[in-house]
Amino acid sequence: MNDVRSPLGEQLVSRRRFLGSAAAAALAAGAAQVPLARAQRGPARVVGYPFTLGVASGDPLPDSVVLWTRLAPAALSGGGMPDRPVEVQWEIAHDEGFSRVARRGTDVARPDLGHSVHAEPEGLEPGREYFYRFIAEGEASPTGRAKTAPIGSPASLAFAFASCQQYEHGYFTAYRHMAQEDLDFVVHLGDYIYEYEPNDFRAAGGNVRAHSGPEIFTLDDYRNRYAQYRTDPDLQAAHAAFSWLVTWDDHEVDNNWADEVPEDGQTREAFLRRRASAFQAYYEHMPLRRAARPTGIDLQLYRRLAFGDLASFNVLDTRQYRSDQACGDRSEVGCEERREPGRTLTGEEQERWLLDGLGASRATWNVLAQQVFFAQRDFNPDDTQRFSVDAWDGYPANRDRILRFVEERNVANPIVLTGDVHNNWACDLKADFDDPDSRTLGSEFVGTSISTGGNGTDTTPFGEGVVGENPHIKFNNAQRGYVRCALDRQAWRTDYRVMPYVKRPGAPVETRRSFVVEAGDPGLKPA
Repeated sequence: MNDVRSPLGEQLVSRRRFLGSAAAAALAAGAAQVPLARAQRGPARVVGYPFTLGVASGDPLPDSVVLWTRLAPAALSGGGMPDRPVEVQWEIAHDEGFSRVARRGTDVARPDLGHSVHAEPEGLEPGREYFYRFIAEGEASPTGRAKTAPIGSPASLAFAFASCQQYEHGYFTAYRHMAQEDLDFVVHLGDYIYEYEPNDFRAAGGNVRAHSGPEIFTLDDYRNRYAQYRTDPDLQAAHAAFSWLVTWDDHEVDNNWADEVPEDGQTREAFLRRRASAFQAYYEHMPLRRAARPTGIDLQLYRRLAFGDLASFNVLDTRQYRSDQACGDRSEVGCEERREPGRTLTGEEQERWLLDGLGASRATWNVLAQQVFFAQRDFNPDDTQRFSVDAWDGYPANRDRILRFVEERNVANPIVLTGDVHNNWACDLKADFDDPDSRTLGSEFVGTSISTGGNGTDTTPFGEGVVGENPHIKFNNAQRGYVRCALDRQAWRTDYRVMPYVKRPGAPVETRRSFVVEAGDPGLKPA
């Protein structure tokens, strides 16, 4: 980052030294769990190293941050923990050596929550770097790094966002590179796991790894699938390096699910059982606050996090409350059902919460961290229009209300962050997407996948056609990677970080394209 410097810059050498030890611990844990996965489930005592899934932190507040782990000595076969509560100690310190411990405590890892731990130390200092670890059954976890949110008027922030990490399609090398970045936090926009049976979803040219077990439906299924993803050492390294803000998309439950409607082939009752299992497993494996613990088929995931008066992050849930996709979930010309004014992607309550927050915000940058393509994206290079009805184009009335509110209330510097589509895109948000001369209200940055789709390519005829048909879409790239953002009072910079391949480990990373948005002057500019 050449033009916007993160306040972590002075600590970068020390942090990279920390990352080396954290990565080594993650690799050792990943290697240790493979033979242990064949152990009998539910022994009377803990057999094997319990921290095979690593550690994570999330949802930073000025005085608190969630510390997460899950005890799982036999990670891929139910966890391998005894059917009893286990005490877990945690420490959070100012230094890697834990000579200056800021807070310590004890939580209980319970069988009904998969022996996961969601510790919430309080009384921390704002905008500070901390190191944390867990101790259970005489074993210490890898060390993680966390940072509390700043208060007041921080000079700058730096973060990365990512989504869509199909385990079978490629290696998570992007996370290894992300862990080496100079960031304050990470945002994950969904598709953390995929629900399919082995090779049911194939990348071009074939898959390079295999899902363990069939398509997932039960709580044990979902736990084992999360465990398989969580044993990846590159993913563990990125979790250990930064606090994460997470939200889900569809594959954490079922492809293209909508509220209480599955994709296909399930009764409503069977899907609701599946949804409840998926929600619980998601909570068990994410650094979410205890208040987010699901109740049956409900989990409160949308929330707002402030980073002083520099940035407000509105983390959305566009799956749990949406109307079913229009026109049978098919992208087709002339789908009038999508235009019905009562159709909603957010649900009425979440929409009201979002607009209230945007209206009250005094932040320089107002961010929507969400899942599916927000800007209009017409696929047809002619006078007809064809849209993805799973995205905001399937719910234009909901989108129009948000954009109209942004325009009428002069919401400062709106930025939308998006995942889902396995490509990089950069878009301007228009008051009227069908009128290129209408007012530009903000910008959207869409990130590619970590691995989904396999190696990818720089450009495609499809992407070039969409950019040509939609003047507000300024950029497309179909490689894999993540997106890095840095912001201060004057400008927001976005770097699209891409790799040439993911089907074998060790790919290099480079910045493919960069954009700047100047505060008070909406619209993308080349960096």
